[in-house]
Amino acid sequence: MYPSRFSYEAPTSIDEAVELLRLGAGEAKVLAGGQSLLPMMKLRFASPGTLIDINNIPDLAYHRADADGTYRIGALCRHAHLEKANGLAEIQPTIAAAAPLVADPIVRTRGTFVGSVCHADPQGDWASVMIALGGSVVAQGPDGSRSIPVSDFVSGPFQTVLGFDELAIEAVVPAPVGDRAGGYLKLERRVGDFATAGVAVSIERSGSSVARAGIGLTGVGSSTIDASDAAASLVGGNLTDDEIARAAELAASASRPRSDHRGSADYKRHIVATFVTRLLSNLQLTNQEAA
Repeated sequence: MYPSRFSYEAPTSIDEAVELLRLGAGEAKVLAGGQSLLPMMKLRFASPGTLIDINNIPDLAYHRADADGTYRIGALCRHAHLEKANGLAEIQPTIAAAAPLVADPIVRTRGTFVGSVCHADPQGDWASVMIALGGSVVAQGPDGSRSIPVSDFVSGPFQTVLGFDELAIEAVVPAPVGDRAGGYLKLERRVGDFATAGVAVSIERSGSSVARAGIGLTGVGSSTIDASDAAASLVGGNLTDDEIARAAELAASASRPRSDHRGSADYKRHIVATFVTRLLSNLQLTNQEAA
């Protein structure tokens, strides 16, 4: 099947892209990597009147740490850029763990981090990672920019709070309040398949205790899930076996899976609990070794 007819624009600045979005009046779509949008257009699940290709806008293909530890990812940063980044595991372990698990190598070469978050696929990896990290999306519109926490950014399956005239230009991970550790685990039937279930975990330690924690869940609800109660249960503790078991139980309870050809709802809840236990137990061992 071929896409329906559309016009094509290739702006060379953020302001020009925002103006094109405004003129599109809700009928325009942004093209960054195209790994989600173009297949949807070919199947006519999406039929934008205008396609706005932002690949000619300079200086958006970055990922960097500021002096204070804030981490920024530009709108044209590809998955592969993060997958191949030297030293990323030391400063952003959860991102580094997830990068090689996104889709397949072909998609990772072209697909973008920010585009994936904006696509808001309940089985997408990056939104749960950003939730675990307490991250946000910076959106530029006709009246200026605003920062939107990812926990509020995704409003439903394939839905975000972005205005039709706003362009997501950057993802931001706040500076850690302590030593950051974390990871990401995903169950998939084969490479590139949608996630049966995925879990992103990030903790920040002050001394031996947890100063901040975040847990995001992939593929076990109609949208990405912030397992905030599970994360909160870890704060102030030392990642004891009992604390880990409690967090795993709360995360599984926060999930809202449906039974399908990938497994029953109970099975998926079990996977969530298992992954949370495994990730936190690994961090527990790391903490003991450091001590």
